[in-house]
Amino acid sequence: MEKRFAGIDIGSRTIELVVVNASGKIVTSLQMDTGFDPMRAARDLIDGMSYDRIMATGYGRNLFEISFDALTVTEIKAHAVGARACFPDAQAVLDIGGQDSKAISLFETGKVKKFEMNDRCAAGTGKFLEIMARTLGFDIESFGREALSAEKSLTISSMCTVFAESEVTSLIAKGENRREIARGLHTSVIQRAAGMINRVSSDGDIVFTGGVAKNPCMRQLLTEALGRNVLAPDDPQCVGALGAALLAMEAS
Repeated sequence: MEKRFAGIDIGSRTIELVVVNASGKIVTSLQMDTGFDPMRAARDLIDGMSYDRIMATGYGRNLFEISFDALTVTEIKAHAVGARACFPDAQAVLDIGGQDSKAISLFETGKVKKFEMNDRCAAGTGKFLEIMARTLGFDIESFGREALSAEKSLTISSMCTVFAESEVTSLIAKGENRREIARGLHTSVIQRAAGMINRVSSDGDIVFTGGVAKNPCMRQLLTEALGRNVLAPDDPQCVGALGAALLAMEAS
């Protein structure tokens, strides 16, 4: 039977599992909410899966290592490997997840050259956008499309989630257009993300990963802000798990 290798990315909001064959081709890709018991969720996800080796990444990787006697890899390396597997010529990676964001530059070989992380607050992350969408009365799936339809962008001065929510509430009370507020929020997030990317990488294609990469307004604004080619995988949330699976294959 052909060997298979698994990668699991245990994030703050979701867990992704990717299984590849001996050629590195994805044969299984699954996702579920992390919930209040990440190891229970991880067990449910891998239950019944057939693989020869598994490698974990994400914030829960160390607990997974203890619980399942698995190999682990940092999120930075996992995303670098996964991004290069999707786009071999990429020079940088921007990962915006539920509660942190990462900007990574790559050598020509694909190895990590430099990186920067924002993991101390929710500003500029998926959680920030989720809270702002709810405050404006949008669901997260339509938030980006609504922002893209705005004719202009209103300035949002604060990136602190608490203060920004208060600012948005005040703008709504003044009768400002909800879509224009949404556009302003997206612009604020992109300014922060673009600054991170520019500090670690000055040119080349950028792979946009994480759940926020599904947002069409974020992709368009990032392209405009950087003047560079922004590439989004078909399933941007599974890039870290893919990288971990490929590294598990290399370790065999």
